[in-house]
Amino acid sequence: MNTSDTHNERMAKMTFSSVYPHYVTKVKKKDRTKEELHTVIEWLTCFNNKKLQELIKEKVTFDIFFKQATIHPNAHLITGMICGYRIEEIENKLTKQVRNHDKLVDELAKGKKMEKILRSE
Repeated sequence: MNTSDTHNERMAKMTFSSVYPHYVTKVKKKDRTKEELHTVIEWLTCFNNKKLQELIKEKVTFDIFFKQATIHPNAHLITGMICGYRIEEIENKLTKQVRNHDKLVDELAKGKKMEKILRSE
């Protein structure tokens, strides 16, 4: 699936700190914890809690957030639909990374078991 340039630019310019509180709210509404959310984020990006808090405080864009991340080698196993897009068909690298992140948060909020979210081959 080819996302528009406008959509991709919007993803790149969005700050992680503006979306993070929504992630926390989403998972807490479904009786999951902020710690579990951080586990999922760390699995995908290799950012520990301290680094994550620094990035939030610095109000980095998703572009910078993912440029600084070390993406988990099994991130390619994240598939399915999120926000109307089939993840495995997204061509723009950054947009795909953001949607991968969204998908993991969504799975956590839906009660999926942590060992399923943190994919292994």
